[in-house]
Amino acid sequence: MMSPSKNRFSLTHSSGSNSSSSSGNNNLKVRSRPRRASSVGRIDLGDTVPGLGTMFESKESRTAAQQRMQKLSEVTKNDLDLIKKIWLSFREMNYRHTWITPLIILIAVYSAYFTSGNLTETNPLHMFVAISYQIDDTDSYAKGIKDLTFVFYYMIFFTFLREFLLDIVIRPLPKLLNVTSRHRSNRIREQTFYIIYYGFSSPFGLYVMYHSDLWLFRTDTMYKTYPDITIPYLFKLFYLGQAAFWAQQSCVLVLQLEKPRKDHKEMVFHHIDTLLLIWLSYTFHFTKIGLAVYITMDISDLLLSFSKTANYLDSVLTPPIFFIFVVTWIYLRHYINLKILWSVITEFRTVGDYTLNFATQQYKCWISQPFVIVLMSALQILNLYWLFLIFRILYRMVWKGITEDTRSDNESNDDSASDETSSATEDATTLIVETKKEE
Repeated sequence: MMSPSKNRFSLTHSSGSNSSSSSGNNNLKVRSRPRRASSVGRIDLGDTVPGLGTMFESKESRTAAQQRMQKLSEVTKNDLDLIKKIWLSFREMNYRHTWITPLIILIAVYSAYFTSGNLTETNPLHMFVAISYQIDDTDSYAKGIKDLTFVFYYMIFFTFLREFLLDIVIRPLPKLLNVTSRHRSNRIREQTFYIIYYGFSSPFGLYVMYHSDLWLFRTDTMYKTYPDITIPYLFKLFYLGQAAFWAQQSCVLVLQLEKPRKDHKEMVFHHIDTLLLIWLSYTFHFTKIGLAVYITMDISDLLLSFSKTANYLDSVLTPPIFFIFVVTWIYLRHYINLKILWSVITEFRTVGDYTLNFATQQYKCWISQPFVIVLMSALQILNLYWLFLIFRILYRMVWKGITEDTRSDNESNDDSASDETSSATEDATTLIVETKKEE
């Protein structure tokens, strides 16, 4: 049975089409299968989480904003009323531009640190803004509790960066691309941010891997030098930066600061599993395994964002980009990750020391191996679930064929109206409305 949201959308769409039919002599034909330029954009897989600025706006939020504006319009009688108005103005500005508060925190901490005249680790702010535990004057860095403060601070940094780019830098892009639908505009902005981020993190990760003994996902060296108690500066910067990025995404996702999407449970599970892998690999010195997994996820997510963006734009490049994405996804998320998982099952025991020694921080033993296998297997199972969705879309593209949507010119209005019921926007794609003009 069709859900109510689908029925509401189909009636609205049909009504609009019928009105145009009476004026333009159009015949409507409703089918039960979706037909779009591509359905790539409907796959909410990978590691993308909507930003705060593009999150679903609840009725309560809109009501609170209206109340603030009403209070601001009232006459100021005394200094206390003025202070209240300043506070309400700040709250309203922060409501409209979610990057303001993170920016204030960043400016305060950076200013205090760089104007202190002490940029060494003796400065208590150093642990927030810079990498800690440098060993003498070498390029090697140890690990410790201060690394958590670095991750926490750069969670704030990534919150600012993401919301600022979405709100200021990327906002004009959909308009330049002639996208009028608010829903598609938000999705394009979100995916553009991920293209920017993964476009930086992917080559950065490959650079770090190239200057290590892991190049091209070599697995035996993951265990030969274990325990890797110290790591190079760029290796540590990349690792902790990624940890901050993933932790920031997880906060938005788990706390449901944005409206949950269809695969919300899978995304929560994915982020929990990934954060556990990050924490355990860093704490127990399996960072070489973590680096390889980071890279496989970043590159595949970069191509996923390109595919979604092309699809939202109804670009003719969508199919080739999607095929490249599928091949890359299979190679990195399955072949390489299964290769790493197999090395944990085999080389984990045979290459390097295999014993438990707390004094030397040697944790590669019979206790840690099952944990790594379970977490890597869980990640692989979730990737297989997403691969099933990918193959389903690929099947529709190749064997069933996906023709261009010939909906009426009111498509943008329909898409904009569907923003009020965001889930209906996705569900409505289960209908095809083909309009044929009589000659």
